[in-house]
Amino acid sequence: SLSDRLGWCDFIGVPEGRNHYYNLFEDAKNFREERLQKNLLPEWDTFWWPSADILPESEIDAARRHLDELTFAQEYEASFINFAGQAYYAFDEHKHCGRLEYDPTRPLLFCFDFNVSPGVAAVVQEQIMPKAELWGSGVIGEVWIPRNSNTVRICDRLIQDWGNHQGKIICYGDSTGGAKGTAKILGSDWQLIKQKLWHHFGNSRVFFKIPPANPRERDRVNSVNSRLLSMTGEVRMMVDPSKAPHTKIDFDGVRLTEGGSGEIDKDSDPELSHITDGIGYYVYREY
Repeated sequence: SLSDRLGWCDFIGVPEGRNHYYNLFEDAKNFREERLQKNLLPEWDTFWWPSADILPESEIDAARRHLDELTFAQEYEASFINFAGQAYYAFDEHKHCGRLEYDPTRPLLFCFDFNVSPGVAAVVQEQIMPKAELWGSGVIGEVWIPRNSNTVRICDRLIQDWGNHQGKIICYGDSTGGAKGTAKILGSDWQLIKQKLWHHFGNSRVFFKIPPANPRERDRVNSVNSRLLSMTGEVRMMVDPSKAPHTKIDFDGVRLTEGGSGEIDKDSDPELSHITDGIGYYVYREY
């Protein structure tokens, strides 16, 4: 299309990890250097600019307060970040673990990720973070059924642990509704959850915030890291390890695939990532 018209083209985009666009950007820089070394006009060139050149300073400062360091570098400084190693790199036991309170009158958040082994759900209540004195998200409970779980068993455990809750209950999770286990026999996982929770708590107190499609995995992980620790040092998520021990293990242990663009490694330890996935759907939706 360009050759027969002797045409030209701009490839315009934003960094999203070390993907095909990163490769194109690097190739263009190399092609340019090769031509210049031969005293020839380059066929390729690269240009980039940070958001600070365009947006007002107040907007940049607001982003620093709400985004972690790597996400800010990608989204506001046009940096091709190599997301590698620990998925939730912002998590620090000393900053993010501590005793959290439960208020029976405030909304209780159930975060689902549909899986059979283990079957999981996280329980979150928004409150003042004890170490940071900021309003944030506190993981105050979890469901962890190691083997042969299903949606009904998870709901039964939530009702057993939190059945006397007086406030609202808001449910978040995987938009696909799960593809294994109970769903094949009794209906979609979300239908089962509605039946169980509405029957116990009443449909006037249980609400569902389910997206029409799941967010991209990298965006979901970035949003959780930003909630854990912003560039300005604000901690807006904590875990009570005595009440949610597997959640702490998940934040510590989930890893990213080697050489990818920040995708979670689901194969190295099949027990990991599910409970933090559920939390991620909530964080991405609200923050």
